[in-house]
Amino acid sequence: MSGNRDRFSTATRLRIIGEQTAARVYRSQNRRQDRRSRLTGRAAFLALVVCTMVVALAYPMRQYVSQRNEIADQERLAREAKQRVEELRDEKARLRDDAYIQRLAREHLHYLMPGETGYTVIDPETAREKRDENRGSADRPWYSNVLDGVDTADRPKN
Repeated sequence: MSGNRDRFSTATRLRIIGEQTAARVYRSQNRRQDRRSRLTGRAAFLALVVCTMVVALAYPMRQYVSQRNEIADQERLAREAKQRVEELRDEKARLRDDAYIQRLAREHLHYLMPGETGYTVIDPETAREKRDENRGSADRPWYSNVLDGVDTADRPKN
């Protein structure tokens, strides 16, 4: 029996060692897969939480940015309005000065002081163009020419 035991012991031992090694490898692989699946599950949950936070905060952040832009626009408009008010106050103060009013009347309305003589200089090119435009209008009644003048007065010149 001891010979039998010795004869089978090496083969049996090798088989047992092989089975034990295979079992260890199998357990090791299962543990790694368990860790991987746990890690994957945790990672998936973490990704879900992060995505939920991003979705939950996206609309309020967009509103916040939009409102900040609107506030900046309103502040810019308030600065422009304040500047315009200052300009109008300055203009109001200048309009109280008689010399300034006289200068404006001379420049814009072509007023003259008593004793002054005013001259109007006509550009020869413009006069020639007007003459060419009005050649056909000599045969029409005067009021048609006046109405044409009113119609063409506000057209931009080329």
